[in-house]
Amino acid sequence: MSAARLSSMSKEVNSESVLLCPLSMAAGPEQKLLCIFGTGDLGRSLGQRLLQTGYKVVYGSRRPHSCGPLPVGTRALSHGEAAQAAGLVFICIHRENYDFLETLAPQLKGKVLVDVSNNLRKNLYPEANAQYLQRLIPGAHVVKAFNTLSAWALQNGPSDASRQVYLCGNSAEAKQAVAETATKLGFTVLDRGSLSAARELEDFTLQLFPEWRLPLRLAIGLTAFFFFYLLIREIIYAYVEQGKDISFRIMVSLANKVFPIVSLIMLALCYLPGVIAGFLQLYRGTKYRRFPDWLDRWMLCRKQLGLLALAFASLHVLYTLIIPIRYYVRYRLSAHTILQIKENRTSEFDTAIAWRTDSYYSVGILGFGLYFLLGISSLPSVSNALSWREFSFIQSKLGYLTLFFCSLHTYLYGWKMFLNSSSYKWYTPPGYMLCLVVPSVVLALKVLLVLPCVDHTLTRIRQGWERTDPEDGCKRSLLT
Repeated sequence: MSAARLSSMSKEVNSESVLLCPLSMAAGPEQKLLCIFGTGDLGRSLGQRLLQTGYKVVYGSRRPHSCGPLPVGTRALSHGEAAQAAGLVFICIHRENYDFLETLAPQLKGKVLVDVSNNLRKNLYPEANAQYLQRLIPGAHVVKAFNTLSAWALQNGPSDASRQVYLCGNSAEAKQAVAETATKLGFTVLDRGSLSAARELEDFTLQLFPEWRLPLRLAIGLTAFFFFYLLIREIIYAYVEQGKDISFRIMVSLANKVFPIVSLIMLALCYLPGVIAGFLQLYRGTKYRRFPDWLDRWMLCRKQLGLLALAFASLHVLYTLIIPIRYYVRYRLSAHTILQIKENRTSEFDTAIAWRTDSYYSVGILGFGLYFLLGISSLPSVSNALSWREFSFIQSKLGYLTLFFCSLHTYLYGWKMFLNSSSYKWYTPPGYMLCLVVPSVVLALKVLLVLPCVDHTLTRIRQGWERTDPEDGCKRSLLT
């Protein structure tokens, strides 16, 4: 029965002019029939995507007659039959099930085997899955690829978040065959070298937000510090010194002070490494020396710092919008109004306070608008449509303008309260004063960098000029 099915399958393939010989006899890209071992979510999604791209697909399964629903246009065969039908085989099964493949070594000899497996944790096995597969079937050409893509990405096609296919292998022809298949599917291929890089590709999928770790730790640390700092100043101080229980203010009032403080500091930390790098280049007189590792890591996570800062700023805006509907605020307004009626007096309109509050809100709105523009321009779908000069203008020029407006917003909030001794509860400065330290330093240093004499020198250094040019030194020594 199996021989008859294999014969009919071979006739079908020959009628479509598909080469079934191993890689050593024919080039992989010419083959139109591909094989997939495994009928799980990833295998079905990959088969559906291959069908949409114009390939013919056959599945290899332990139970070809009861393997579940498969994409329309495909068929399921036993592993041995499917292996003989195609020259490129996707291994979409878990490593612990690889042992049966050793019995298929004669059918898989000369084939291109694409290992798409991953592990549950790092260092689970002494060698990479792809290397283990190559050891089981030494006559095949194993390529590690497609393991960084999810079934969702394969179903929906390439997207900005997952359109890269990393691959590695010892055979250049095998990698070329897989690369052309991935390119035809609409993905970008990145060759990571020989099969020894398979462990790196398998560990890549186990990383959990690696670029967000430092920004998240920083955000959590700043939030915790300022929360307890303001808790002591605002809530505990009032209870100890004045006997007032205002603990209800923790939920809104205290949170609405912590969020803008953390947001402004993290926004300043986005631009501080660039300023430090500028002064470091001025000090060294060259751009060809590496920055310290801590500065490199800091600069690489600036986008994540900015997005987290925008999130905190958005929370500040939302918390501010609910202030008029709070029970505490409505109670205070009604109590003040009743008191004025009883005393038959009215408060005089203070133009200075009106100017201050309107300026405070206006500058805050402008700052948040620019904040939001920075966040939008960092999205891949937007940044890909911008030229480098446009992107640099938004992220740099408008970024510093955003930092200026947000800092000015905080200065207007504090106004002249720093002159009142009552502001320093238990001899501690208000939170808004602490959060202005880093932004003020960044803005002051940036002003120094944009001075004509400094900016001219820094521009020359970034264009390749060096303060001590070795060639000029040789010329001077020859002349003397």
